[in-house]
Amino acid sequence: MYKISFGSDNHSGMHPAVLQALHKANDGYCPAYGDDPLTEKVLADIKQLFGGGCEAWFTITGTGANILCLQSLMSSFNAVLCAATSHINVDECGAVQKFTQGRLHPINTPDGKLTPALIAPRLLGDRDQHHSQFRLISISQSTEYGTLYSLAELAALADFAHAHNMLLHIDGARLANAAVALGCCLQAMTKDVGVDIVSFGGTKNGLMCGEAIVSFKPELTKDMRFYRKQATQLFSKMRFIAAQFEAYLADDLYITNAMHANMMATLLAKRLAEIPQLTVTQAVTVNSVFVILPEKLIEPLQAKYHFYTWDEARNEVRLMCSFNTTEAHIADLLATIKSLL
Repeated sequence: MYKISFGSDNHSGMHPAVLQALHKANDGYCPAYGDDPLTEKVLADIKQLFGGGCEAWFTITGTGANILCLQSLMSSFNAVLCAATSHINVDECGAVQKFTQGRLHPINTPDGKLTPALIAPRLLGDRDQHHSQFRLISISQSTEYGTLYSLAELAALADFAHAHNMLLHIDGARLANAAVALGCCLQAMTKDVGVDIVSFGGTKNGLMCGEAIVSFKPELTKDMRFYRKQATQLFSKMRFIAAQFEAYLADDLYITNAMHANMMATLLAKRLAEIPQLTVTQAVTVNSVFVILPEKLIEPLQAKYHFYTWDEARNEVRLMCSFNTTEAHIADLLATIKSLL
């Protein structure tokens, strides 16, 4: 048996409906590389979900989706503005720089969120041929710190980007969790607020693998299929990614899964906050909880549960919930914490 995991929503398995969809797709023969009817249908459904007037492609991984979103919209002399805590800056092993040959320009933020006020002073350094030229603002929705951009904040960033001849990219690995938290549809927080390109994550929300890129600037991303091949993100048996997304969209499973994960995180945070020796450090809006634990608790807790230390200097840990986190898992964790205290 594996330990109960609050380490990542990547640690959960597949939703049963997704597993069933894979079995269904595993029947007979089918053209490869996305030239099959199922892939074409599901991509059409995704484009409709995001409001139309866009193009969509499947990738295997979230890192691959981020690389391709950015690479398709920039040149090697360009730079990407991002939060210092962003996944592309911290957890992708320099993949964006390797594939784009451009720069990442990380900005320190108090909560993982970029704002026009934080970005504006940085734009003074790209005025001539000696400097990398800023081309993209890249944000995560929700952020790596579990925080959330409001629709107004997204629109302000998009307007700011366009006013300065830049584009806005969203790393949407947890886009469904954000949509649930905001109480809006995917179109409302992407196309309608002026986002230019976004990834729609599935792996962290019940799929085995697979992300979808959606470009609202198809005239600028017409070479995406070539970049995808070069980046080894063109999955041969594409029907198996399409089948997962078909199940993911059916009966709004992506919403159901994200809603459950968010609810479990809210419950977990509420119960942790009732313990005087613990400090929940961020308002919980999606499926992550950040809490400061007494140092003596961390090692024995990690012997029983999987989770990561976020800030070792102050013993802040991150606890993630997923579609298959249960109230019993939370009760077990809390009972162990109380016994250790």
